[in-house]
Amino acid sequence: MAFIDWVLHPTELWAAFWFFMRHAPPDEKTVRLQVSGDMKRCYDFLEMTSRSFAAVIQELNPKLRDGICLFYLVLRGLDTIEDDMTIPGARKRHLLETFHETLYQKGWTFKESGPDEKDAMLLVEFDVVINEFLRLPTEFQDVIADITRRMGAGMAKYTRARVESLDDYNEYCHYAAGLVGHGLSRLFAVSGLEKKSVGEELELANSMGLFLQKTNITRDINEDVLDGRCFWPKAIWSKYADTEEHLIDRENRDKGMEALNEMCTNVLQHIPDVLEYLSQIQEPSVFRFCAIPQVMAIATIVLCYDNSRVLDGNVKIRKGEALKLISQATTLDSVKRTFYRYVDQLERKNHLDNPMHGQVAKIIDRTKLDIARTLKGGAPVDFTKEYLVLGLFFVTITTFFYSYLSERSSI
Repeated sequence: MAFIDWVLHPTELWAAFWFFMRHAPPDEKTVRLQVSGDMKRCYDFLEMTSRSFAAVIQELNPKLRDGICLFYLVLRGLDTIEDDMTIPGARKRHLLETFHETLYQKGWTFKESGPDEKDAMLLVEFDVVINEFLRLPTEFQDVIADITRRMGAGMAKYTRARVESLDDYNEYCHYAAGLVGHGLSRLFAVSGLEKKSVGEELELANSMGLFLQKTNITRDINEDVLDGRCFWPKAIWSKYADTEEHLIDRENRDKGMEALNEMCTNVLQHIPDVLEYLSQIQEPSVFRFCAIPQVMAIATIVLCYDNSRVLDGNVKIRKGEALKLISQATTLDSVKRTFYRYVDQLERKNHLDNPMHGQVAKIIDRTKLDIARTLKGGAPVDFTKEYLVLGLFFVTITTFFYSYLSERSSI
């Protein structure tokens, strides 16, 4: 099956080849970065907790690289505590609300994680993160501690509160991801690599985070419901099901699909802000760092739209597709072409009998118009059909020769 995927998507095979040629194994990366001691251990944790983020963080400008690595690890530690269902509620809320204070406590570690927490070791050795955090410039420390404080307070709130209204949903996503956008934008500015306005006008940065978080929440509905939680706002799901469990019930599939498509539509409304934010970013490594998660998100949400497999389990874009997206997220023009391509796919999936058809069609039309108006050379041309025909031809020829050679060898 994997072979057929590569054959049917030859541009993804080419992208994979160049990706693996350009990216060294984890041990070689840390040598190349010329880090040692506690900072080397921090980059080891970065690789362990997220390979995808590790790759883009390690390619950042040196003025930002260590600071954003530590920012990520601090928030990963906070998130690990929030996700741990074995920690009693009152204890968890205290940890979340005071986590920012631990950043200034040398030697602080946490060894109370549940047995299934995959990132527990980060907290067991969190003292190495603190040591390196305290070596950062004060401006970096202030941003990281402030965002950690605000995020911890928001997470503590939602250990007791439920996501009921759309306002609740936007607030929860702000705490979980919008604040990350705030923090990153402020770090970009204090590093001197981006204009001060990037770190001051934060509404667009918030939308960047919401686009990613809402995509994940929409995609993960099956897994979350089976784990006994649901982050879809009740204002949406209650129109289509009596309980969260009923959302993924096959007997309620038609209504579940309507709920899914409304959730996808809520995500898609952030596209204009995403493209506007990216248009502000000037430094090439910062641009790639910001753009890669966004192109992954547009590919994922288009895959989720009107896709019943989302209600049955976790869906993911193809590995080759992800590598192609990474390779193309280099300039604003290339990112706009990527968004245009996926919005074009969305248009083909947006059937007239879908209750969300009208709202989605408006988003599609606006996005295409905005991109075509600002893109060099106008609207992109889609060669998907040509690649598919070429791929099928290659499969046919390969199968024919394989059969021929098998017959000859049996004579």
